[in-house]
Amino acid sequence: MKKVHIVPHMHWDREWYFSTEESRILLVNNMEEIMDMLETNPDYPYYVLDGQTSILEDYFAVKPENKERVKKLVQDGRLIIGPWYTQTDEMVVGGESVVRNLLYGIKDCEAFGSHMKIGYLPDSFGQSSQMPQILNGFDITYSIFWRGTSERHGTDKTEFYWESDDGSRVLVQLFPLGYAIGKYLPEDEEKLTERIDKYFTVLDRGATTENIILPNGHDQMPIQKNIFTVIDKLHQLYPDREFFLSKYENVFEQLEKQELPTLQGEFLDGKYMRVHRSIFSTRMDIKAANTRIENKITNILEPLASIAYRLGFEYPHGLIELIWKEMMKNHAHDSIGCCCSDKVHQEIFNRFFLAEEKVDELIRFYKRKIVDAMNTEKEADRLTAFNLLPYEREEVVTTTVTSKLTSFKLVDKDENEVDFEVVDSEVIDPGLIDRQIVHYGNYEPFIQYTVQVKDRIPAMGYKTYFVVEDDREFAQTEAAADKVETDFYEIAVNQNGTLHVHSKELDKSFDQVLLLENGGDDGDEYDYSPLPGETLIYSNEVEAEVSVKQNNYEANIDISYKLEVPAHLADRKEGKRTSTVDVHFELTLANHKPVIDVKVHLDNHACDHRLRALIPTEIASSFSVSDNQFGLIKRDVYDEAMDVWEEEGWSERPDAIYPMLSFAGLSGDDYGVSVLTNSTREYEIVGDGYDTIAVTLFRSVGVLGKEELLRRPGRPSGIKMPTPDSQMLGKLTLEFALAFHEPDANVGRMAKDYTTPVECYNKIPHDAMKLNQENIVTPLSYSFLEEVTPAAVLSTLKKAEKEDRFVLRFFNPGEQETEAAFEVKGDVSAAHEGKLNEQAVSPLKVDRNRLSAKVKKNQVQTVLFE
Repeated sequence: MKKVHIVPHMHWDREWYFSTEESRILLVNNMEEIMDMLETNPDYPYYVLDGQTSILEDYFAVKPENKERVKKLVQDGRLIIGPWYTQTDEMVVGGESVVRNLLYGIKDCEAFGSHMKIGYLPDSFGQSSQMPQILNGFDITYSIFWRGTSERHGTDKTEFYWESDDGSRVLVQLFPLGYAIGKYLPEDEEKLTERIDKYFTVLDRGATTENIILPNGHDQMPIQKNIFTVIDKLHQLYPDREFFLSKYENVFEQLEKQELPTLQGEFLDGKYMRVHRSIFSTRMDIKAANTRIENKITNILEPLASIAYRLGFEYPHGLIELIWKEMMKNHAHDSIGCCCSDKVHQEIFNRFFLAEEKVDELIRFYKRKIVDAMNTEKEADRLTAFNLLPYEREEVVTTTVTSKLTSFKLVDKDENEVDFEVVDSEVIDPGLIDRQIVHYGNYEPFIQYTVQVKDRIPAMGYKTYFVVEDDREFAQTEAAADKVETDFYEIAVNQNGTLHVHSKELDKSFDQVLLLENGGDDGDEYDYSPLPGETLIYSNEVEAEVSVKQNNYEANIDISYKLEVPAHLADRKEGKRTSTVDVHFELTLANHKPVIDVKVHLDNHACDHRLRALIPTEIASSFSVSDNQFGLIKRDVYDEAMDVWEEEGWSERPDAIYPMLSFAGLSGDDYGVSVLTNSTREYEIVGDGYDTIAVTLFRSVGVLGKEELLRRPGRPSGIKMPTPDSQMLGKLTLEFALAFHEPDANVGRMAKDYTTPVECYNKIPHDAMKLNQENIVTPLSYSFLEEVTPAAVLSTLKKAEKEDRFVLRFFNPGEQETEAAFEVKGDVSAAHEGKLNEQAVSPLKVDRNRLSAKVKKNQVQTVLFE
C-alpha cells in the first residue's frame, strides 16, 4: 500500500509584496492556532515551522511569554524548527553568509531543543553545487528543495544523492510540484479528486519507494483545522493508499534503504519550475550593497576583531551577530532576489544601510582601540595601515591625514622615512572633528590631506607611521596625456570612452574595453525580457570627456559621457532616443598591480531597459569560469537546452545568464581575462565567438510580475503590482575590476585581494567620541599569522562562537588538491581540523606554530586553534 505523508507546515516569506509587519500580525495569530492544535490534539503529531528561526524571533518580539510553550513543543518533537535563521538564497549570497545563516539558526534552536536536520530550502531560485558540502559542515545529510532540476542532470526520479566536488553529499527529496500542493485541501470530493489525481501522477512517477509527500501548507497559510476530515475523505477516495500526518524525516528513513543515483553540479534548469536566471540584476542598488557589506564583514571586520582579540581586547560577538542577522533578514529568496513591492525594497535597503553603518563603525572602533593602546613615547600623530590578508603586501594606500601642520613627513618606528605623495587637501572645521575644540573658542582649522603611501605591510597585521613636522613643499599631481603606462599595462582612451588596453605581461592588446550595451527590458522584477527584433544601442559613437592623471604610484582616468537612450518602451519601439544615462568611469591603475580598478557612476533617466559593460577577450571559449561558495564553477557559454526549450515546453528559456560572487572570466591556452566584482554579480558570455564578457550594470523595470514574457511564456511570476522604484531612476555607483592574466592565474586570490583593501587609521589628539585608556599595550607593528603556501584562498578569520579559540577558514579554487599552511606568530597550544559549525573533528599536528591541512578541489577547510 502506498503511503502518503501529509506534512503540516507553512511557508513564511517574512516579506514579499507585503511588509514584514503585515506578516508579523498574521504570524502571531497563526502561532497561537498551531500551538493550540499541538497541545490539545495528540493525533496531530508534528508541525514544520518552515526551517527558519527568524519566525520565532518575530513572534517572541510580540509574545515573549510563550517561550516556554514553544520550548516544550520543540523538546517533545512536535514543533519542528530550524536549521536556518532565514531561508537563504543560494546564488547571489556569499559562502560565509550561508554558513552564518545555519550557524545562528542552529544557535537559536539550541535555546529550545533540537533543530530539523534537513537543508530545507523549498523556494530558493536555483541550487548551488556547494550546498552538500555546506550542509555536511553542520552534520546535515538530508536536503529538500524544489527549483532547478530536470532529467538532463542524470535522473527522472525525485530522490537522489547530491554530491559536491570534495565528496560531500546529501540525500535529496525533491518537491517536484513545489511545497504548496497540499494547501487548503477541500472537503468536496470532486474537487479533492481533481487536485489529488494530478499530483499523484507526478509524485508516483518520481518516487523510488511507496512513500510520497503531500506538504500541507502554503505562503502565510494558517493551520488547516479540518485536516482530519480531509484525510477521512482521502481514505474513501483512494483505498489503496494510506494517508497520515507525518514529518519529512520519516520519508528519509525509507529513502536511505534505496540504491539511488548520485548527481553533481548546480541546479539552474527552468524546465519544470522557474529559476529566474536574470533575477541576479534586479534592483542593482540592493544587490551591490549586499556584495559590498558581505566583503566588509568577512574580509575586514572579523579578521581585524581577531587581531584585536589576540592583542587583549574583547571580541564583539554580540555586535557581529546583530549585523549578520540584519543581513540575513535580506537573504531570503524574495528579499535578495528583489522581487518585492517598493515599500519592502525600502525596508531591505534600510536594513543594509543599518548593517553597513554598524560594520563601518565597528571597523573604526577596533582600529582605534589598537592604535590608542600603542606603546610609544612619541607625541606625534600616527597613521596605521592594516593588512587583513595572510601575506605581506606591497601596496599603494590612498588615505587621509588630518593635521594642523602645513608640511609633514611619515616615518616608521625606526625613523625610516616612508614614500608618500599628497594628492589633495582641504580645510576642515575643527567642530567636525570634535565639538569640544570649538566649545572653548578655538576655531583654528585643520587640514585634511589625501595621501598615497607606498610600503610593505605585514601579513594579517599592521604597520604604524608617525606624522612628523617637515618643511617640504607638497607637489600636486599634474594632468597627464590621454594615455597611461604602469608596470603591467599601457592604456589609451578612445574617443568614445572605451579603453585600448595593452598587457605587457601577455604582450597582447584589447580594444573597445568597457563598451556599453543598452537594450529594452519588457520584463519584470524576476526576469529580463528583450523586445523582439530589437536593435541594441552601443556607446561606440558617444563623445567622451577624458581626464588623465599619473604620479609615481598610480594612474587615474576619468571618463564621462551621456548615452542617449529611449525614455521608455514606446519610444524604443519607434527608434527614438529621447533620454539619457549619464556615465562617469573612474579608473585606477596602481603601477605595481595587474588589476584595473573600475568605479562607474550612473545617473539613469530612462525606464524599462538594461545596461551592460562589455569586456572583449578574443578567447573563443565553450565555457566560462566564475566562483560560487568556497570554490569555482565552469558553465557552458551556450546552454544546449536553448535548442529544445520551446519544443519541450520549458517554464522559461535557459539563457546563459549566470551569477558570480567575486569573479567571472574566460581562459584560453595563452591567457585569461577576468572581471572581479565588489558590486554586480551577474554576467553572460556574448559575441559571435562567445568571446566577450557582458557584466550587467543594472536592469530597469516597473512591475513586480508580468505574464507572457518573450523568454518566459504563460502566467505571471509573483503578482502584477507596479514597482516604479525598480526603474532605477537616479544615481547608482558600482565597483568592479579587470584583470588580463596568465592562463593558470589564481583568480580567486586576485578577487580576494581586490575585495580586501588595506584599512588605515589616523590618530590625532581629538575625537568626538571619547574613550578611556585600557590597560592594554599594543606594538607599533604586528603580524598575527602568515601563509606558508599560496594556493588556498582565505575565507575568514574569526573567534569561535562558544570557545576561546580562533576559526581560520580557507578554500581551494584550483583544479588539484593542495596543502594550505599558515604560520601563527606566537605559541599555538592546540589545533584541530574543524567543521563549518566550529566543532573540532581531529587534532592537527603543530610544527613550529605552523598549521597545515590538505584541501581538495573546491573544498573549504576550517582550522580551530588556541
